[in-house]
Formats: sequence, C-alpha cells, structure tokens
Amino acid sequence: MIRIVILGAGNVAQHLHSAFRKLNSVDIVQCYNRKGIRLHPDQEKSTITDDINLLKEADLYILAVSDDAIKEISEKLQLKNKFVVHTSGSVPMQVLDHSNQKGVFYPLQSFSKDKKVDFSTIPICIEADEEKNLMILEKLATTLSQKVYKISSEQRNILHVSAVFVNNFTNYLFSVGNDICKENNIPFEILHPLLLETAQKAIEIDPNEAQTGPAIRNDYETIARHLKILSNTSQKETYKALTKAIQSKYGKKL
Repeated sequence: MIRIVILGAGNVAQHLHSAFRKLNSVDIVQCYNRKGIRLHPDQEKSTITDDINLLKEADLYILAVSDDAIKEISEKLQLKNKFVVHTSGSVPMQVLDHSNQKGVFYPLQSFSKDKKVDFSTIPICIEADEEKNLMILEKLATTLSQKVYKISSEQRNILHVSAVFVNNFTNYLFSVGNDICKENNIPFEILHPLLLETAQKAIEIDPNEAQTGPAIRNDYETIARHLKILSNTSQKETYKALTKAIQSKYGKKL
C-alpha cells in the first residue's frame, strides 16, 4: 500500500485523485489546497486541509500545482527527507527543495475539468533522485498505465515542447478552422472526419510522409485563392507563416 498526499486542486490533482481512489494499492491519506476544496464529492472532510503545516505522514507527496508554484510550495513543506514529486512536463526535478527526496510523476496528457480520461492509455514519465524512489514511482505508475517511461528532466522538457506542437498549437488551428466555418455558416462537424483521419495517420505513419496540401505541392494558385478568401488579418498571417514553414521544411520556396 502506497500512502499519498496530493497537493493542489487543479485539473491534474482532480484527475489523479479520481484515478488513485479506485486502486486498492493506494491510500490517499490527505489532500491539501489553500481553499480546502474537495477533489471528489465523496471525499471525507477529515482528508482535506488548507494548512500546509498540518500534512499527514505519507510515502509520497505529489505536488500537482502550477509550474510557477512548485518551487515555492516545496520550500514551504514542513517535511524532512520525505519523497516529494511534481507533475510538470517542463520543470526540472532539481527545482524541488533539497531538504526532501525528489522525483517527477508526469502524466503526458491534456487534462480538462469535465473530460474523463483513461489513465491506462496515458504515458506516465517518471524520474527520481534515487533508485529506490524510482521503483516506488514505477510501481505506482504501472497500477495506472500500461505506458510508463523513465525520462530525465532534459528529455521531459523536450517532450513538453513537442507536446505543445502536437496539442496546443494544433488545437489553436482547430479553433481557427472552427471560426472560419462559423463566419461562413458552415457546420464545423463536416471537418470532424478529416480531423480524426489526420491524427490517426500521424500515429500510423511518419508525419513527414503524411504531409499533403497546396504548400507542399507548390500550388500557388490555390494558395493565392485561399489568402484572398481570408479577411481576418490574424488568420491570413497564420496561413502565410505555416505555408512558408511547410515549404521551407520540404525544400520549396514561397
């Protein structure tokens, strides 16, 4: 049985709490956040505290907080030589206060408040300052996911950059496509199959081999026609920048 204290009340903290509470091998002894918010409707009040100085004894303390709060909160912990981890994709493990043992438990997924996730399919990247601690994280991670990776802070930061491209930037482009459809009274759902096919193709084959479109074809007539259609300056500049990036990567000039 691994005894856990979860610090934080955001999306990651709530999803981890929901996942851990279903496991017989995990005991969530306490949750901390400044407002004393329940992470689950059925959570007992005795397991919640808004006082960081009253944390209970545990095997693992998980800081599921914003990146810029990790260092500050880890320094406030009234603990000594306990095992403390954070869940960030971009913050180095060494940011955690030196008075405790350190690690990282990073579920590589985009978490939304009301969107359920299947942890068994989510890659979990782990790191620790000692082998025994790495074994604890590996044991915990494998109870949740079939995909567990031992990743260094440097590798994790690179992964996070890649994740921004494949998730945050692509979602922005989805939103632009949605806006264009709305502006012209076209149902965005018409593009749903294409959206899904694009993602599936990127998984099944090398994305470099999957690239299509007027930019890689050097189809200047279509590019000019598209730019003429776009009246929104931001959309037009995004189109130009991405067209230039695609042609630059594949050896063609705009």
